[in-house]
Amino acid sequence: MSASQTRGPLHSAPLTQEWWRTAVIYQIYPRSFASGNRDGIGDLPGITRRLPYLRDLGVDAVWISPFYPSPQADAGYDVADYLDVDPLFGSLTDADDLVTIAHGLGLRVFVDVVPNHTSDEHAWFQQALAAGPGSPERARYWFLDSDDGPPNNWPSEFGGSAWTQVPDGQWYLHMFDRKQPDLNWSNPEVRAMFLDVLRFWLDRGVDGFRVDVAQALVKAHGLPDFHGDLHAIFDGKVPAYTAPFYDQDGVHDIYRDWRQLLDSYPGDRAMVAEAWVNPLERLSRYVRPDEFHQAFNFAFLQTPWNATALRTNIVESLQTNDAVGAPATWVLSSHDVIRPASRFGYAYDHISPWLAAGEPAPDITTGTRRARAAAMLMLALPGSAYIYQGEELGLPEVIDLPADARQDPTFTSSGGEILGRDGCRVPLPWEREAPGYGFGASNTTWLPQPDTFADLAVDQQTGQSGSTLELYRALLTIRRARQLAAGDMDLLDLGVELIGLRITTTTTTGTTQVVVNLADNDWPIPAGMKVLIASHPGVTGSVPSDHAVWLDVS
Repeated sequence: MSASQTRGPLHSAPLTQEWWRTAVIYQIYPRSFASGNRDGIGDLPGITRRLPYLRDLGVDAVWISPFYPSPQADAGYDVADYLDVDPLFGSLTDADDLVTIAHGLGLRVFVDVVPNHTSDEHAWFQQALAAGPGSPERARYWFLDSDDGPPNNWPSEFGGSAWTQVPDGQWYLHMFDRKQPDLNWSNPEVRAMFLDVLRFWLDRGVDGFRVDVAQALVKAHGLPDFHGDLHAIFDGKVPAYTAPFYDQDGVHDIYRDWRQLLDSYPGDRAMVAEAWVNPLERLSRYVRPDEFHQAFNFAFLQTPWNATALRTNIVESLQTNDAVGAPATWVLSSHDVIRPASRFGYAYDHISPWLAAGEPAPDITTGTRRARAAAMLMLALPGSAYIYQGEELGLPEVIDLPADARQDPTFTSSGGEILGRDGCRVPLPWEREAPGYGFGASNTTWLPQPDTFADLAVDQQTGQSGSTLELYRALLTIRRARQLAAGDMDLLDLGVELIGLRITTTTTTGTTQVVVNLADNDWPIPAGMKVLIASHPGVTGSVPSDHAVWLDVS
């Protein structure tokens, strides 16, 4: 074999083997996963009924997006009560049953925590409105006086100003929708309240937390104007801390307190940061030994289908995380971004998380082929990996939703110029011939399902050689058996347009070589190497363009 190691090993196996260092965690978006009744909206009983599917898929844990009482202005990320379950999704008893049954199936459970803001219908915000300017109740949020319009020029991520004026003349801050007022984390009451929230769910047996917009809790002193571009930050072109409302140093004190609380509970509880932070060195600060256990690698998600760019991200991700003793955490999709089967189907490098109105449809055939190869790369890399529901089915982004069906506030606030996130949130198809493709007990679904979902339903892919679902099942089985996530990893020099990894474990499983071919021509498999699995069936003597393969080289 002519390939040579660039440096070896680029990454060494961790010295400790906590479960979260190598876990595969499956994200459940509750309203779109499965419904236990006829209302067309997913719920906790629906999730519980489908947990055996996730066990059989081979994941280690589930992360459930918010199911708390909420007016649903932002699909539950506007929380009115952190200590209960919205009747839309069930009850606290249903939540307890879900955790108990998941544990019985060998699955751990993460729940979502939304600490940057509450709903405007949260008791605290209603008290603040009633109490008036200068009150302790208003000090829990950012209420300011300003006679000249908004107190500063901060933009809402959903469009327009981040400030809304109330009848008495004061303005309150909301970095998202106006129904999501930002909390003031310099207030001790806010810090104490969230420690109580974490205790409440830890006491109910949850195994950890995904923390929403973890980079945004602390604002720069004096709330100075922002002289930058949000899109440049999200595209990774400008450091997040250059915005006075992102990645401020004070956030780390908050998470050290949270880590102490989690460490006081038995069972290796863990938390992951949703932190849109760049560069990667800044992100690694969130996973120092006394803070988060994991942080999503959004730079990997946003990397275009380019071998050099992907190799660069892999090297930087492993090096920065290894420097602080944390696992890299890989992710290809979520409830906030374009599904990979569509994203990789654009002729240009589509790294923006959302589509603009009027954009051409992607090439789904190409996109699906690349998404399967990307999944093989992600699931081979050392560390932890996240799968968003439907990713394992190869679901595409649903682009042609009717305007009157869309519910994402980004669509409304942009005047329809941004399609928003509804396209990756369409309810899952479970059974081809069942009402609503088996999502619930009727044809009703809160977002309409396209006809193309019929052939991608779980029952159509189960047991079908070459289906995306069976590919994911096989990858997760081999990943666990060969302990790929816990091995030493070398980066191989196979050529400019190829990504090569060599993963060696201390077990008898030996050495695995991973090759992802982004070149136009085939890559010949060296003699003596056995194909363990390929991104598409029929790969034997060579790996075609936009394909990937795992090889046994021991």
